[in-house]
Order: sequence, then structure tokens, then C-alpha cells
Amino acid sequence: MPYYSGKDKMSGVIEPPQVYRLEIAHLFNDLSGQEKLYSHYMARAAWSGARIILRQVSPESLAIFDFILALYQSCNGDWSSIVGEGVGSGDQKFVPRPSPDALDALAARSPKLNALFAEFKDAIFAAPPFSLGFPGERAQSSYYPGPPMVTKEDASVFPGETLLQQDGVTSSSSVKLFRGDHAAELETICENLQTAAEYAANDTQRKVLAEHIESFRTGDLEAYRDSQRTWISDHVPKVETIIGFVEPYRDPHGVRAEFEGLVAIADPFETKLLTRLVEHSDQFIRRLPWVSEENNGKGVFEKTLFEPPDFASIHSLAYCSSIIFPGINLPNYNDIRQDLGFKNVIIANRMAHKQSAYYWWVVLHELLGHGTGKMMVEQSPGQYNFDSVDPPLSPLTGEPIQSWYKPGQTWTGQFGDLATTVDECRAELVGAYLMDDQELMVLFGFTETTPIRASDVTYNLYQQLGIGGLCGLANFDVDSMAHFAILKCLLAEGGGCIVVHHDAESKTLRVKVDKAKIMSHGKPALGWMLLRLHMYRCTADVQACREYYEDLSRVDGEYLSWRETVLANKPPAMLNVQANTFLKDGEVVLKQYAASVHGIIESWVDRNV
Repeated sequence: MPYYSGKDKMSGVIEPPQVYRLEIAHLFNDLSGQEKLYSHYMARAAWSGARIILRQVSPESLAIFDFILALYQSCNGDWSSIVGEGVGSGDQKFVPRPSPDALDALAARSPKLNALFAEFKDAIFAAPPFSLGFPGERAQSSYYPGPPMVTKEDASVFPGETLLQQDGVTSSSSVKLFRGDHAAELETICENLQTAAEYAANDTQRKVLAEHIESFRTGDLEAYRDSQRTWISDHVPKVETIIGFVEPYRDPHGVRAEFEGLVAIADPFETKLLTRLVEHSDQFIRRLPWVSEENNGKGVFEKTLFEPPDFASIHSLAYCSSIIFPGINLPNYNDIRQDLGFKNVIIANRMAHKQSAYYWWVVLHELLGHGTGKMMVEQSPGQYNFDSVDPPLSPLTGEPIQSWYKPGQTWTGQFGDLATTVDECRAELVGAYLMDDQELMVLFGFTETTPIRASDVTYNLYQQLGIGGLCGLANFDVDSMAHFAILKCLLAEGGGCIVVHHDAESKTLRVKVDKAKIMSHGKPALGWMLLRLHMYRCTADVQACREYYEDLSRVDGEYLSWRETVLANKPPAMLNVQANTFLKDGEVVLKQYAASVHGIIESWVDRNV
């Protein structure tokens, strides 16, 4: 299977980004008047967090955002005479193709543009930094502004919805807390949440919104955790919402969360298909590599009762986030997940252009990837959730486990920068490991006599494992790190199930999947990697996990030359354009935009955030 031919890049032609429209009108039009008003005000709350995200990304992001919008206003949306190229993704720094003089000329169109350009003109052309990451000679992070520089050791102080800045160059044990970095945006968000509550479908939704407001106005993390406990109990709502400081992907330490807001409409037919899978979950959990006879055939490293979660197929109306995820499993707090449960959602219109194998891979990733596993925990001194006198045997060693979570310790707190990437890698492996299960394929609607055969879905999944691993070399972020590690595992342990051919001269990479070796070699390789990550996670074995995972995800030797080819043939960025809602004569109207860069900018101008 070819990767990229590289013809466009080799010729120097810059390909425009791929823009997909997140279609929503067909579901939005079926909402009641009350549901449309609820959706509108929740969407306004979500979009009002855009400036929080920009502020969290880099010091110059807000000024660049405002510059683009002001430029749009200055030409009344007609870009024909001032358009330029420049697209970056994956937290990598990109330098605009227009020269500083060209941008100076654009800035001269108005005093406002001039003032905004002055805020970022030096930073936008500066290299380093080359990417986001721990502050240093090559990277920067708005979570740790300097100077002076914040070290990795400093970064462990006060995790949560915080940023950390060192004051002066002397060592000190004192810490000063400052509040209000995002006060203006959060107040607007709270005002919209209050109005949305008037149109909520039930008391549970109103309670969630009240707890959000308390958290956003006071900074109380426990109030936000309460909102997550309540949110779980709002079963299969017609309009699903997620808002707050949720994912820590951009924090190099892996603990400080970035803001995001999602408002989406459930599709009842698609959700019914997912519910069938949920109802059969226990059957497939018993086929994962850590199971044993204990615990009703699920083993001691699995929860006794798999609480069937909500699993809905939803279509995004408003998704304000630095990453539009194809699927979500929340809350991220493991104590809440283990004690009360969680929710799964698939963002169906985000995946409208994807293949069947990818869709169902994401489904399994969210439901059984993030939904399985039992942490071995000393809950309080002398109180364990396992037999501490006769500890369970590790399937890795055959010996009693030697480590577990001590009182107060958590998965993210112990594993730090590894937590997110290992968790995502483990979830990806669960999905990939099960994607050859014939009974599962039948549940998904695939047999050897359907138009798309079950074996074709499995084969395509392994192709995606190969291509995804190579793509990961371009932008080495959390997800990419996981995909590359899985590819390295298959190359090293898969017995030729996947082979990569590299022609450095022509700058091409080719992935070959041997269908006959998927079951005999590919699946066991994935299973062994999955088992190791699962056991490290369950038993808090940070050191073993770091040694194994960092070695497996390290880019060295021939992989460096592969990376050069991947970068030389990097495909155009994939962007999404989303709709807006407006109030007109007391009713909510929907506006969708062209699937183009112009459409994206117009949509943001109309949002007026």
C-alpha cells in the first residue's frame, strides 16, 4: 500500500488544506424550539472559550487570531488580492510563506492591524521555538511562561487548571497563587450557561450547569468533579454537551488541562447500533489478553461489573477545541470512572469521510479501550481493593504483583507525561486487537458475504496501523507517539505481518501487509504490547512502563530517514468548518458555511468571540 508519492511536494507546489464541513442541518431541524434554544446558548458558551484555548497555546496566538479577523473585515471578506499560504498542525511551529515586508504591507491597511501585528511580528518569524513542549532552547509552553525557565521538576507543582511561572532566579519554597487569567471569557460562558439552563430538558442538566458555573466562577476543582458525577447520570440526552478544562494533551507534563466545549445532537438510529455493542461488552472483554478464570472469567485486573455506559452517536453543532476528536470517553477522573461509570460518544459527522475500519476502531477504542481495566489501589492505609496478603499474579511474570497505587496516588499523578499517551496507546491497541473477532464483525454488520467483507475490514485496519505509524513521524504528539510505537512493535514482533519499504532517493515509503500473517503474527504482537501497558497501568509500575514505552516510541536509526521522507511528502492539513446559530425574531436559525478556508474564517467572524 503506497504512502505518499511526494510529487506535489517535490515540485514545490503547496497543496491547499482539505476542508470538510461538519454537516448538522438534518438533525438540528428536527429539534424542538426548546431544544434549539438550549443548543444555541450552549454553543455560545462553547465558542466563548475560544480565547482561553488561544491563550493556553502560545503568547502570540490571540493577536494572530485577531489579526486574521481584522484582515477579513478590512477587505470585506474578499481575499483575492491579499491571500497567502501557511498551514501548521500537530503543535509544530510554522513560519508563514509571506515575507515580513508582505505582512507589514497587510498590517498597514489599518491602525488596528498595525497594532496587532506589532504584538507577534517578531515571534511569528522566530525559530526556535520549533514546537510546543517543555520550555527550552527548542520549545515553548504557555503553561510555563518565562523567563526564568521552568524545569520539568517544577512542572509537577499544582497540577490542574493552572499555569506555572517562576518568579526570579532564586530557589524558594514559597508559592503564590493568582486567579483570573480567563475571568472575562468564563463570565461570558457562565452567562450563557445560565440562560441555557432555562431551556434544559431536565433537572439533571440544570444541576450540571449550576456546578459548571460554580467551578468556573470560583476555580473550585471539586465543583467541576461534581459536575462530572452529575453529567454521567444524564442518560442519552437529545442534545449532549461537554464543557470545561478537560484534556491535558498540550501540557508537556500531561496534567494541566485545556479548555474545550462541545454541543452535539444525538442520532437515534446510529446510537441504537452502538447500544447493541454495549449490551455484548462483557462477551468481548473476556477475550482480552489479561483475562483469567477468576472474576467470572474476566480476571483480577478487570472490574467485576462492567457498568454499561451511555454510548451515543452524536453530530457536532459546536466543537470549540484545539482537536476535534472522533470519539470521547469521559470523565477523565479514574476514581469517578471506577466508582460511578463514564460516557462514550462518537462524533459521527467528524468521521463522515473515513472508512468503516476506522469508525469501528474508534468505537472499540472508546468503549472497551478506555472502559476496561482495574487499578490495584491501597485506598487508605491498610485498606486495599485486592488481596494484599496473597497478591494477584502478574500475567507478565507469573509472580505476585510488587506495586500498586498508594493512598492519594492517581494514574495521571504517578505517570505524569506518560499518562495520556500510554492511555491512548492502550485504548488503540484494545480496538486493533479485537478487530479480527468474527462475532464482533457480525455485530458490526460484516461477514464474508457482505459487500465489505469482515476480513477486508481487518486487513484495512492493519493498513491503517502501518500508515498511522508513519504519519506519526511527522507530528510527534500524544496520538502520533502511540501510533508510531504500535508500528515499531509490529515491525519488531509481528513476524513480517507488516513490512515498510523505503526508497530514500525517490522519497517514497510503502507499507505492505501480509494478510496471511494477521492472525498468526500480527494479533499476538499487539496482544503482548497491550498486556504490558495494561499491567503497568493497573499496578502503577511507572519505571517499567517508561523503559518499555520510551524505547518503543524512540525515533532513531533508520526511522530518522523515514521521518525525512514523511516530512517531504506531508499531506495537506485536514480542517473542519462548523455551523453557527443565531437568534432571529425569538427563533434559532442555523447557518452553514462553504467547505473552504474562506468558509472557516467567515464562520469565526460571525461567531464574534
